[in-house]
Amino acid sequence: MKTRIKELRARYDMTQEELANKVGVRRETIGFLEKGKYNPSLKLAYKVAKTLKTTIDELFIFEDSDLE
Repeated sequence: MKTRIKELRARYDMTQEELANKVGVRRETIGFLEKGKYNPSLKLAYKVAKTLKTTIDELFIFEDSDLE
């Protein structure tokens, strides 16, 4: 899974730490999300999308291999 978290975070001049604090996770979790190494819960995906003023569909890009 790919994400646009880093791109959108930069748009709002927000650090990983700031985003993590706003959504209630550790900075490392945001780093793992950005690298596609962690699949978030629906609740976390919603919080991140809302904080970055976007939708879950716009934030996370699923590839066919992710769905197998």
